Amino acid sequence: MYAVIFRAKIDCIDSSYSEMALKMRNLAINKYGCSEFTSVTEGKEEISISYWESQEQIQAWKHDTDHRLAQEFGRSKWYKYYKVQVVKIICEYEKNT
Repeated sequence: MYAVIFRAKIDCIDSSYSEMALKMRNLAINKYGCSEFTSVTEGKEEISISYWESQEQIQAWKHDTDHRLAQEFGRSKWYKYYKVQVVKIICEYEKNT
């Protein structure tokens, strides 16, 4: 299992941002096999974590035409800064009631 961690500093969010974010989340889950996708925004900070079974899924998602368009909008108008990390999950535990 892998996780993609996306962290960003928001520059300017316009009306198309929320629509694109929802579209990208749905695309990752429905087309590329992402098993979970969580995003949180606090002030000007954003973090999103998505979970994947394989690196091949992650690469296919990264190179999707619609996702590339979203990436370009992110670079050109939505984010001052962003960082993407792909990590392998080596241990997992939880409390479930």
